Amino acid sequence: MIDLSRSTCYYRQQRSDVKQQEDQKIIARLEQLAREFSRYGVRRMTAQLQHEGFVVNRKRVYRLMQEQKLLCKVKKRFVVTTNSEHPYERYPNLYGGNIPSSLNQVWIADIAYIRLRKGHAYLAMILDACSRKAIGWHLSRTPDASLPLAALEMAIATRQPSSGVIHHSDQGVQYACHAYTGLLKQHGFQISMSCTAMPTDNAQAESFMATLKKGEAYLSEYRTYKEAAARLPRFIDDI
Repeated sequence: MIDLSRSTCYYRQQRSDVKQQEDQKIIARLEQLAREFSRYGVRRMTAQLQHEGFVVNRKRVYRLMQEQKLLCKVKKRFVVTTNSEHPYERYPNLYGGNIPSSLNQVWIADIAYIRLRKGHAYLAMILDACSRKAIGWHLSRTPDASLPLAALEMAIATRQPSSGVIHHSDQGVQYACHAYTGLLKQHGFQISMSCTAMPTDNAQAESFMATLKKGEAYLSEYRTYKEAAARLPRFIDDI
């Protein structure tokens, strides 16, 4: 048994009761705001509550709004980031998905869109499959080849890998074009690509992007490209 004093148990219970009471007050106000401003998202709800003196942050507001089903439903825009219809060479999948035992054995590349208040931006990432950390990234207004190239150049400059690293991506034109594969070959990478219509072949990248979107992008509700570019780096470094 854990040796805890009775006073400690009472204190913890009191803290829990106080937090629940605070949550109920916040929920009541959130429900009022949701009726009055049906299109308010987490960001504006948090700002309004803080303005009224509530001690809250976006994560707490998001949790309570999610529990009470108060999150406004945003119509998702389907944004294509992968175009596999191209004349460039396609490479076999050299990465079986098993987590490597050390750094700089497998790098994983992916592109995702970041929703803005008006429009969207594109984010290219390079992850080390061992640490699952971002080692190169770039944000752009357009998804052309310069986007992943900038992320790859950042990763190479950061890690300065020896030859033989597996670079794994989808079959998108950005990764298959001569400019990108040429840079990979120049630095001695082994080029690996997922099979068509098999997103599970790049599950680590999909998981990273989902964490980034749910943990930062959706909560922040970026108004502009400039705001996204300023906030994303801090969150990427913490994932």
